[in-house]
Amino acid sequence: MYRDNSLMPKEAVRLAALGILIQGGPTRYGEVAAAVRHFTDRIMGPSLDLMGTSLEMLRYEGLIEAVDGTGMEDNAVLQVTATGQAAFQALIGARVRAPSSDALNKLVITLKLRFLHLLERDAQCHQVDALIELYQGELARLSDLRSRHPDDPGHLADWLDHDIAQVEGRLAWFAGLRGRL
Repeated sequence: MYRDNSLMPKEAVRLAALGILIQGGPTRYGEVAAAVRHFTDRIMGPSLDLMGTSLEMLRYEGLIEAVDGTGMEDNAVLQVTATGQAAFQALIGARVRAPSSDALNKLVITLKLRFLHLLERDAQCHQVDALIELYQGELARLSDLRSRHPDDPGHLADWLDHDIAQVEGRLAWFAGLRGRL
């Protein structure tokens, strides 16, 4: 993790793989690898940063284990270990870096939402509250910048209004989600 307890790209891939296995139960190696690759590619596009973590490394570290077969070579059936469950909890609980508009943060937020239902209700609420706090901070920063440049020539004000509207929309969406938990 980064110093601010947010996920690095390889840890986002770990979160994806562990979440897929926790959610779906024992799954073949090839299916897990394809599901992780498909999901991360659709959020971030092809990225060398995301290709570094293999399922073999997760197996070596004791986060997953083969229950039928040995690994990639025979398309083994994989499942999450108790150590992997603990790692999943730590990864899904990681902070999201501000501002939240870059591709890695989008992937982390999307993974949190994909696997949020796997957490206890209190942990779900904590995660949503942290995301609300993130967007409140982002809204405060953008609003402050907008207030300091009200009459600048060019398109800065329009762009900031656009960004502010998006953040306000996200805040409203997360507030609604919080109310549904």
